[in-house]
Amino acid sequence: MIELMNIVKKYGSKMALHDVTVSIPKGKVIGLVGENGSGKSTLLKMMAGLVTPNSGSATFDGHPITRRIASQIAYMSDTDDFYTYFTVQQLLDFYATQFEDFDMVKAKEIVQFLNVSLASRIKSLSKGNRGRVKIAVTLAREADYYLLDEPFSGLDPMVRDDISKGLIRFTDQERQTVIMSTHEIREVEPLLDEIIVMRGGRLIAHEAVDEIRDFYGIDATSWMMSLFKDSQVERELGK
Repeated sequence: MIELMNIVKKYGSKMALHDVTVSIPKGKVIGLVGENGSGKSTLLKMMAGLVTPNSGSATFDGHPITRRIASQIAYMSDTDDFYTYFTVQQLLDFYATQFEDFDMVKAKEIVQFLNVSLASRIKSLSKGNRGRVKIAVTLAREADYYLLDEPFSGLDPMVRDDISKGLIRFTDQERQTVIMSTHEIREVEPLLDEIIVMRGGRLIAHEAVDEIRDFYGIDATSWMMSLFKDSQVERELGK
């Protein structure tokens, strides 16, 4: 389990995370939503051991999270951090040298499922196919957690649909957890077990999708929109 307790993270004078406490169990698909600048990317990087808190604690199965956690947690950035002169096959070979849990057979199966040629050079791929490759090399790892930062950003509906199907097919939903930050909440809602909502560096809600539907009688997207509206009203009244 990933546990963050009373996390505060600042970049200079800017408060990125303010007193964030959250527990992420195994075996869930979780949507991380919020406005731009709400702290979503920083929260994922904190879980991945890429940034350290100014105060509070971040642990994985009771042990402090450091950069070494990369051996058990697969993090996918929202940017393309690939060597563009690699072919897709060369990229898979490179990942296999970096991560002991990288499964080459699974990687090729995902690439084939997503209709990307192993012989293609990264620099020649469309944005959609680079998105497919990013998800392939991430899911090819047999990690406990997959942390995906905006996996659908800027991609057309067909690519988003392919990636969604890949998330279902190539993860073990009994023992692996997927946490994805996204603005495409309506499209991914059918995949989600839980939703975490961020605003202004604070965690303002963490709910099970089924409980949202049962208790509020609305879908998770409508609930989230009403939550933001209520939060805005509170902010206005607090001025």
